[in-house]
Amino acid sequence: MQILVGIDTGGTFTDFVAWHKKGTLTFKLSSTPHNPAQAILIGLKQIHEKLQGTSYQVVHGTTVATNTLLERKGAKTALITTAGFEDILEIGRQARPEIYNFNVTRTPPLVPSDLRFGVKERITFDGNILETLDETELENILLECQNKEVTAIAVCLLFSFVNPIHERKIAEKLAQYFPISLSSVILPEYREYERASTVVINAYLSHKVGEYLSLLNKSLDKVVDNMPISLRVMQSSGGVISATVASREPVRTILSGPAGGVLGASLLARAAGFKQIITFDMGGTSTDVSLIDGVPSTTNEASIASLPVAVPVLDIHTVGAGGGSIARLDSGGALRVGPESAGSVPGPICYGQGEEITVTDANLLLGRFGSNSLLGGELKLDCKAVEKTFEKFAAEITKKTGHTTTPISVALGIIAVANANMEQALRVVSIEKGYDPRYFTLVSFGGAGGLHVAELAQALRIPKILIPPAPGALSALGGLMADVVKDYSRTVMISASDLHQEKALKIFDELTKVAQKDLIEEGFIANQVKISRRVALRYKGQSFELELDWSNKVLEKFHQLHEKRYGYADSSRAVEIVSLKLRATGVTIKPPIKRSRKSLLTAKSAFSSQVYFQKRAREVPIYHRETLPIGCKLVGPLIVLEYSSTTLLPEQFELEVDAFSNLVCKSITPPMNR
Repeated sequence: MQILVGIDTGGTFTDFVAWHKKGTLTFKLSSTPHNPAQAILIGLKQIHEKLQGTSYQVVHGTTVATNTLLERKGAKTALITTAGFEDILEIGRQARPEIYNFNVTRTPPLVPSDLRFGVKERITFDGNILETLDETELENILLECQNKEVTAIAVCLLFSFVNPIHERKIAEKLAQYFPISLSSVILPEYREYERASTVVINAYLSHKVGEYLSLLNKSLDKVVDNMPISLRVMQSSGGVISATVASREPVRTILSGPAGGVLGASLLARAAGFKQIITFDMGGTSTDVSLIDGVPSTTNEASIASLPVAVPVLDIHTVGAGGGSIARLDSGGALRVGPESAGSVPGPICYGQGEEITVTDANLLLGRFGSNSLLGGELKLDCKAVEKTFEKFAAEITKKTGHTTTPISVALGIIAVANANMEQALRVVSIEKGYDPRYFTLVSFGGAGGLHVAELAQALRIPKILIPPAPGALSALGGLMADVVKDYSRTVMISASDLHQEKALKIFDELTKVAQKDLIEEGFIANQVKISRRVALRYKGQSFELELDWSNKVLEKFHQLHEKRYGYADSSRAVEIVSLKLRATGVTIKPPIKRSRKSLLTAKSAFSSQVYFQKRAREVPIYHRETLPIGCKLVGPLIVLEYSSTTLLPEQFELEVDAFSNLVCKSITPPMNR
């Protein structure tokens, strides 16, 4: 029996979803930040003991690349570039994110000036060799890198995306001594700064991610008694790749974890009839949001830790607000929440080890968990420790501000501040990009999402909320629903009138052959491979382009999209094709999305509990989600308990269980007529 296992490593918990023909097993374990693989191996051992599979396909959403970059703990990296361009990382772009801030501190480049080397060579814009590579310089660079204990090298030469011959020669000379990342392999596109930044990040992450995945791969066999097992890793673009490719190109895994959630939410919502959604993934450390207008959108203009990353990533916005976000008073006496998190160690106070108040502790004090335990009773919560700490914090606030307050008021304030941070994130992906949130459905998941989603929907006048089954493990499930995806691109800079000429078609054919070869190596046969073609276009003279599916009507659609995005279009202007892009998809076996018939049973609450919505508590019915029949309707206030999450529904909201076991919630009094 083959078992499909999805694993998502978060800051607080590591989530597991194991699917096989007889059913699904879902559970959580505390993450092990010092060694993320430890929690994974423990979880896989439990799965194997319970299910006794004969083979395993593991898909892993990992935060190793993200944390390595954020914490600046990557490889000691050198950069080799064309002579005269050594300072490209330092110069960057003219863009100033904070134009009115006189005290801006720029993020230092990952490669210091003494490890940036220029070599004599020159390729022209059309790929001709103007100056042959001086290979004698590589001997000196090699010695200097060895003396300075460099552990990875990035190579980014001028116009190597047109002709990579010089980059390949450098790799031939140095690859036996260092791991080499070539820009002509990682990102064969123009824009020198973004290309250099991306390939440097790849080299910087290569040692940490490669070592982690290699050790994890070796350990998996021992855990499952040498049964056949394969490991794939979630990409930032919403597809998966083999652990071998992820080790070689770790820059593609920077948003590995959040991508699984966005993909899972999109597929489940689409099956239920919701095509326009905003995903709301609130975990222990952060909240990730993404707007989906039909299908998840990717971007090549992402920035991680203030560093540009130009490989395709899902358009996700992240804020430091989660269940473990720490509450504190700033120097002016104002209440702040996050971005610092208690994580899994020491964790929130209620978990038994923490000492600093978190959002989770505030929810517990307000009675919003409906009980004194989580994870189906496995995790007992320390209510007394939370009460004592809140009393001290309230006294501290009273002393510092001169205004008398109570623990309940403080807890409500923490929730309000956290909600404000998350509301701003939702506005960034919707209102600030020209989308009206009243036309969208808010899809909530993550362990903490259900406790905050109703208030956020009210604040943004979002009419409906969808909470899928096992929302706390949706990112892990999303990994199981992902296909193997590989992206290829080539900068061409040709007039749109040449779109169907031989040059464009020839390049697409070349990319297709490479893609098919790569997916065959991943174990796919021809009828399991899908190829999609896209083009990046702009009006001639513009600095940025728009991406569209390649078709006979691409010019017409470009003008329409330009009108929608920027408010104007000019069909008389010359249009330029900047890049040709190809996405190859290897279709994988996935868990089915099952539909059930409406039940005649009625829902009964298990018990009731005191819950604070404002400064006064009220008795609220508590339901167990597994007892809610398909088609049942409930009116708030109420709490729905389940293993991976808790859903809090205030007054003026009603809930219905749809045919896919989703909780579909909406306001009884619509916020505004459209």
